[in-house]
Amino acid sequence: MEYDKHAYEPFAVTVDLAVFTIRAGALRVLLVERGQEPYAGQWALPGGFLLPKESAETAARRELAEETGLSDVSGLHLEQLRTYSDPGRDPRMRVVSVAFTALLPDAPEPRGGSDAAQARWVAYDTAGPLAFDHDRILADAHERVGAKLEYRCLATAFCPPEFTLGELREVYETVWGTALDRPNFRRKVLATPGFVEPVPGAARLTGGRGKPAALYRAGPATALHPPLLRPSREGRPA
Repeated sequence: MEYDKHAYEPFAVTVDLAVFTIRAGALRVLLVERGQEPYAGQWALPGGFLLPKESAETAARRELAEETGLSDVSGLHLEQLRTYSDPGRDPRMRVVSVAFTALLPDAPEPRGGSDAAQARWVAYDTAGPLAFDHDRILADAHERVGAKLEYRCLATAFCPPEFTLGELREVYETVWGTALDRPNFRRKVLATPGFVEPVPGAARLTGGRGKPAALYRAGPATALHPPLLRPSREGRPA
């Protein structure tokens, strides 16, 4: 039987981005204030409609630039989260969204653009309620990032090009929301081949009275063997 495209109800495809960074010891997410209906004046994740001749990832990067002004962000780590397709998720029409998670080192201040009235970094714990089903997308993205920190070398995406092991530990503590045992964390990181590499002769004062802390950069590894598991529910340190 010949395919009839008119036999199926048309629908649109959008992209949504859960963009995280760490600032002043807090996990923050990038939000935009919607300038148009539906949900005008409410906060949402940045995103928008997929154009006919672009991929979902291309659309995600374009929407990030258009709605927040972050067009040339070095160190951006972008990966697909999942697809959201509940029939009633958008009051305009049937809309399927391809959601992405993005991680950044401490990023510049965003600015609203396109159909976003303004954009800002908001503490994850205070974000919401958001428009559409973005609360669900944001929660899923946070859980995905927390889980991937256990098995992948993802934490360095939150760090500047050169960082201390204390700064790396703070990434885990901030995303997981729990304190880690410092000596144990240091031992596990340095025992993992390719996770981090020392920067020869480089050190940084960290605010205390001790000697400057050694600096490291991200190594070539992408996976952690063995995994660096988050603390158990009983509170034992990782």
